[in-house]
Amino acid sequence: MTSPLPPTPVPTPHPVDTSPIALTPAYGDDLDPVWAAVVPETRARANDIHLPISLAYAERLCAGYPKADSLLVRVSILLHDTGWGRVDESRIISEGFSGAWRRAAIRYEHEKQGCLIAREVMPPLGYSERFIEDVCAIIDGYDTRNEARSLEDALVRDADRLWRFDQAGIALASDWFGMDPATYCDRLAAEIVPELLTEAGIAMATAALVRSMALLKTGVLR
Repeated sequence: MTSPLPPTPVPTPHPVDTSPIALTPAYGDDLDPVWAAVVPETRARANDIHLPISLAYAERLCAGYPKADSLLVRVSILLHDTGWGRVDESRIISEGFSGAWRRAAIRYEHEKQGCLIAREVMPPLGYSERFIEDVCAIIDGYDTRNEARSLEDALVRDADRLWRFDQAGIALASDWFGMDPATYCDRLAAEIVPELLTEAGIAMATAALVRSMALLKTGVLR
């Protein structure tokens, strides 16, 4: 069940872990059956890097927002980009990461395919029809809607963006967008931080970006 979205950025009274995400990989093995069901889809567009890191960030965010349905957030972030595995791979970079990429048709397509995948793999794993529809309500539009519809939706959106601030995310995404790392880091600060919907997400992104820029010597290598 989803929770209403408070005014953004959503505050948290809880401590926020801003340490490197590699220190806190996703916990437990309860989602392993879901992972196993979508292995082929994780091989597209570096999802096998992006999705586990995003799940780790999602769990950190859930710790800061205990009113959220953490299982809904965790399953949604695990599945949110699996749709890239069922679209024309030759179009992913040429259309999804260039020009007016935010409104590229392929971005809508991957959301729709992600919902189809969720509806395929989740029923055999015992998830209820209501829960599956809640997952799909987040996946369908998380990348293309202008607004979040619930606290869980907001946490998924932030988790999806937070991986970009880690060195792995910068390495992959800067290449997708045809930018050098320094220019991409500038874009993260100017465009992506303002898109974050939670105070916890902003704190994590800011700390990770400072670390990544220092490590990658972006002050010189530009």
